[in-house]
Amino acid sequence: MNNVAKHCINTEDSVRVALARLNDIAPDSILFVVDNHNLLIGSLTDGDLRRGFINNLGFEDSLLEFIQKNPISIQLNNYNLELLQEYKENDYKIIPILDKKGCIVDILNFRNQRTILPVDAILMAGGEGKRLLPLTLTTPKPLLKVDGKPIIEYNIDRLVQYGVKNINISINYLGDQLVDYFKDGSLKGITINYARENKPLGTIGSILLVEEFKFESILIMNSDLLTNIDFADFYNEFVNSNADMAVASTSYKVDVPYAVLEVDGNNRVKSLKEKPKYSYFSNAGIYLIKKSMLQLIPENKFYDITDLMESMLLIKKKIISFPVTGYWLDIGKPEDYKKAQEDIKHINFY
Repeated sequence: MNNVAKHCINTEDSVRVALARLNDIAPDSILFVVDNHNLLIGSLTDGDLRRGFINNLGFEDSLLEFIQKNPISIQLNNYNLELLQEYKENDYKIIPILDKKGCIVDILNFRNQRTILPVDAILMAGGEGKRLLPLTLTTPKPLLKVDGKPIIEYNIDRLVQYGVKNINISINYLGDQLVDYFKDGSLKGITINYARENKPLGTIGSILLVEEFKFESILIMNSDLLTNIDFADFYNEFVNSNADMAVASTSYKVDVPYAVLEVDGNNRVKSLKEKPKYSYFSNAGIYLIKKSMLQLIPENKFYDITDLMESMLLIKKKIISFPVTGYWLDIGKPEDYKKAQEDIKHINFY
């Protein structure tokens, strides 16, 4: 039973049925009373039933006599994260999501997810993973397991925590294994579609193979990363900065074991730094872009996301950096894969 069916009850159902349903879904004990078109009429809890019984209502009375009218709800694609955070802080745990007609189309459960980000996601999973041979000889790198779970599944599960329901996976090398593993995504309560490359299209060229993006913001992510990035903070920074692209970045430090001379054009020494330490921001392989930027990508051509960034900079589009403050590891080499097996024991993903 999906979340909507789990939490909805028809106006014509009996009080006894409602009691049984509330008992079945504990500790998420709230039902949303709907008509035959799934239009939200009200909410119902154990407390509402008790108050009704105290007021001389009985098992033969209509559910409509017990319900709370005009419960808190969210309109699909018409909300902001600040409002969701306010609901969360005020201890609203389960909230119905409505379409424009007022019909329930989804349920937000703060026990299982942090928020709902209005983004589509695409995970890039088409590479051959040659540096990890022979592990990738018969298994695509995203399906290599860390502590018994495929690398890519950590990323999908984290996206689900943030309410991302439309996920695309770009596949090429051994791609059918990914399709067989995740299928249509329904077991995770999401929709997974596949963009299949017939030839290598670079780190973003395959995005044009996606038939439809429902939102104006797209989250692009390498599938071989292990990270607990806060996607909500990432999205908020992207939106609040009015950026055209946000690039997640990691700190990369270089310790120079020698004294460094700074010289001018005539090789005259201007300063001396003894064993300096330098910090740089490196591309972390996670991006948010406005859907309108897709028009800059050529069709059916090899095209890397760095090419897109250069094109955007040429036409003065705004690109911002978002430092990842949590855990991040690019599993590209055997030593990275070995490190992931140890690190996973100490990473908080939830």
